[in-house]
This record gives sequence, C-alpha cells and structure tokens, in this order.
Amino acid sequence: MGIKMLFKHCSLKTLEVTNLSGRIAELPLHSGKAPQWLVSRMIKLSKAIVKLLIEEYGKEEFLRRIADPYWFQAFGCVLGYDWHSSGVTTVVTGVLKTALEQEDLGIAICGGKGKKALATPLEIEIISEKYGFSESKIRELKRASFLAAKVDNSALQDGYSLYHHAIFITEDGSWSVVQQGMNPETKYARRYHWLKEDLRSFVVEPHKAIVGKKERAVLNMVAKESEEVRNISVDLVREDPRKLASLFSRISGWETLDTWIGTHIGYRVRNIFKYLRMPWRVNWRALKEAYEMQPTNYEELISMKGLGPSTIRALALISSLVYGKEPSWKDPVKYSFAFGGKDGVPFPVRIKDMDRAIELLEESIKMAEIGEREKLKALKRLGILIEKR
Repeated sequence: MGIKMLFKHCSLKTLEVTNLSGRIAELPLHSGKAPQWLVSRMIKLSKAIVKLLIEEYGKEEFLRRIADPYWFQAFGCVLGYDWHSSGVTTVVTGVLKTALEQEDLGIAICGGKGKKALATPLEIEIISEKYGFSESKIRELKRASFLAAKVDNSALQDGYSLYHHAIFITEDGSWSVVQQGMNPETKYARRYHWLKEDLRSFVVEPHKAIVGKKERAVLNMVAKESEEVRNISVDLVREDPRKLASLFSRISGWETLDTWIGTHIGYRVRNIFKYLRMPWRVNWRALKEAYEMQPTNYEELISMKGLGPSTIRALALISSLVYGKEPSWKDPVKYSFAFGGKDGVPFPVRIKDMDRAIELLEESIKMAEIGEREKLKALKRLGILIEKR
C-alpha cells in the first residue's frame, strides 16, 4: 500500500478538545541533544530534499512549507527526529541552517537557539550583503525579525518565553519566521510560525500558525477583538506620563490584576498562572520616551525599547478599568493534537493539509539525490508516522 493510501486508511479518533479549529501538537521538553551521527545524516538528507523541493516548486513554496506546522513536523520525522519533542524546532532549524550554508539555493537562515538568536541582526546584515539587498530592505528584515519576537514575547502573553528565533530569508527578500517559547512551569514548548506572504499587520492576527497546548489564560493583544484596547494604549502613552501615573495609582488600590483576570475570564484567581500575575511596576522611563516619540499606532508603541509585558498589561488594565474596553483572552493556538490512541500519538483533524505534506515529502524523498538505503529509511519513517495515526 502506498504512503498516501496508507494514510487515508488510518482510523481517526474523537478529539478530546472539540472547540478548536485546526490541529494541536503538544511539545514536551526533552533533555539532551541530538547525537552527531544523527545530525550529520539529517543534514545530508535535508539538503537533498530541500534542493529538490526548491528546484521543483520554488523558494516561495519552501517558505510556505516552513510555515506549515504539519509539514515542519513531518519533515522532522523524516529526518529521524521524534515527532513530539520540543527539540524538533531547534534541531530541524539548525540542520536546515547548516544544509543551506553548504548548498547555495538562494535561501539563508539567520538566528537560532539561545545566544544564536541574539546574533540575528548581524547575520541579516551578512546575508543582505551576499544577496545585494538595499538599506531599506535590510531595515525591513530586521524590523520583521524584531517585531515577530516582540509580539510573541510581550503582546501575546501566553506564558511561553522565547528561547529560539530564526528567520528564513530568500534572495528575493521574502521571509518566514519560526520561533519557539518554553513555559517554565509546565516544561512544554510552543512554536510560532510567521509568513511574509500572508502578513497584513504585525499586531492584528499576524501568525500563520501557532502550535502548542491550549492555555486558559492568555492576554492576546494582537487579536482583532483587542483593537480598542490597542488604540487606547496608544492614546494613553501620548498623554503626559503624570496623567498615566495618576490613573495607575488609582487602580493600584482599587483592583489587582489577579482579581481583574479572575473576574473577566470566569474562574478562580488561584488558578491564574503565575506569568500573568503582574508585579506592580511599570517602566516609567520607557513610557516617558514613548510620550516624547508620540507613537501613532500600536506597532510603533510595542517597538519601543523597554516597553515589556508588565507595561503592556498595565495599559490593558487601565483600558479595562477606566475606559471599560476589554482585551481578548482567547488563546490564538491554531494547530494542536489532542492525545489519541494508547501510545499518545497525534492524529489529524483536517486531513487535506496532511495529505499534501505527506505527498510532497514522499515525492521529494523518492526523487532526491541520495542512496536507495537512505530513501527507504526516510520513507519508512514517514510511513511509521502515518501508521501511528
């Protein structure tokens, strides 16, 4: 039975979480690192598959695949990595970065895990020189990288702190971002996918996909429903900081953020995650600088240095308590897997996307310039992934 037909004959089980549109993948923290013997083979195989994919479908399609959580996860499995480990993101991205450095395919990756993420701006400059980008294009790429990270660290407060950030850049100037955060309490990871092609705004529903465990308490300042709160936040910082300090001092003794969250989300305060408990401090220096800069929109506001999660929460709190405008508390997770089957393996909800991902990977493997043994192993791993569904 062929790979595609095998997939179609797999049994689908009932979702544990039924109010989600899309799929969910839980990514638990796995300690240790990928062994070198595996990494070297992953690099070789990924290079062959990506080269063929770009030759057949183009660089833009490669970016679309990177922004597709199903394809990204399946690709990691084909390379020999655990489907559900949080390390899929970091290892696959690192492997691809090395493979693309070894093979000039008109795509490069900047950033990575930990300290490597901090080097992203410098790496963007190096790649820009190689591709002959203009100064305005360099600024655009740096801005995209910065805002993607700022949104997922500060404007979307879901309890996951970023520790991995990578931007995929084509020689034509298109880009895709893959970054990952870790929840220190649960030891679970969450992956965020961005794609320039589909991006209309950095602060209004900007993600192509978010993969992770659905959380109950998420301050989502990039939801459409948070538009009025975003506008009020901008208006607030354009006022004299003394007025803002006066408003803040009034609500400090009136209602704590814990109570506010508990009241508006509808469950007991003791269940509020620690990451949403705001210490009563605001970066007044940053707010003073914001006042002097007079931002005209929310994107400009969150771009300012020093304006972190606590200050963003404080502005949202004032918007709610003083002006009666509520931000969104809806978790924007778009793809997840509820556990199904005795071995806890995920299963698809919408099979068309997965069909396409499997089809594309199967075709790429069969046509890749690698040995027959490597092809058989890769196809076997792909088959095992499908059988488990």
